[in-house]
Amino acid sequence: MTATAQDTTSQATPTAPAIIRPSVRRHSIKVELSTPAIGAELSNINLADAAQDPDAIAEIRALWLKHKVLFFRDQDITPMEQQNFAAQFGELEAHPLAPSHPEATKLLTLYRNLDPSKPNFVEKTSRENIWHADVTYKKAPPRGAVLRFELGPDTGGDTMWSNMVMAYEKLPGAIKQRIDGLYAKHSIEQIFLAQMPIEERHAMAAKNPGAEHPVVLTHPETGEKLLYVNSAFTTHFSNFFNFEDIRYGQDLMPEAHHLLNYLTSQAAIPEYQVRLKWRPNTVAMWDNLQAQHYAVADYGNEPRKMLRATLTGTPLN
Repeated sequence: MTATAQDTTSQATPTAPAIIRPSVRRHSIKVELSTPAIGAELSNINLADAAQDPDAIAEIRALWLKHKVLFFRDQDITPMEQQNFAAQFGELEAHPLAPSHPEATKLLTLYRNLDPSKPNFVEKTSRENIWHADVTYKKAPPRGAVLRFELGPDTGGDTMWSNMVMAYEKLPGAIKQRIDGLYAKHSIEQIFLAQMPIEERHAMAAKNPGAEHPVVLTHPETGEKLLYVNSAFTTHFSNFFNFEDIRYGQDLMPEAHHLLNYLTSQAAIPEYQVRLKWRPNTVAMWDNLQAQHYAVADYGNEPRKMLRATLTGTPLN
């Protein structure tokens, strides 16, 4: 190459940077399993950008169904961006009892132990430190949730999730046979209304009459069977009977109670679980059918701020 040609090449106008299509981002999502049973952490993805990318949303949805709960770190996004991301997975609904964010009105504000002199103070005593799936007393319980951590203690306040597909799979064969075809009642009164005055409790119960769901539910997207009873809202079986072993009427009830207690305790088995240590701008997204969760209440009076988007579900029977 001559000197002249070399000079011409070096003086050429720089090429404009290539515009990367948003859909290309899906190939860079990194997936790290949290435990063998449940959960995966996704990195190299921004949820505000992902909301504009149908391919990224499709990939996240597939991973969500596979791993039951997904974790995203370092998501410095606004409440409206969180709400927009969650809305890519279905219609959003407000909680029937809890307050919503003033701007992103589909986000539930889980604010606790904040200074009353500051905006958005909500004094709240409930801790959700019981294994449960959200709002199962509705005929169409939520399909899932997207929860973002804004503020919390340096240590403590973890959340755990349990794989209810695995909980069913690991049941003894005799138990699977016994619960096949069983239905159970779910009620708002057992937890949310128990401390209310009787008139207020009855009025709220009339607005939320409860629901009956299969004990063994078939997931509408994956086709997997899962155990669908929980300690917070499931009150009793609605079609339990065992006439062969009954001597007197009272013989029926202990068997039913013992069986329900046994089933609801399955979520507490460590081998089915994952535990998340929250950091600011961490997001967790879970399937409310396949997983139950437990908010560990070990942080005393430390302040905590979280925002949750809830995905509307469909009737389960």
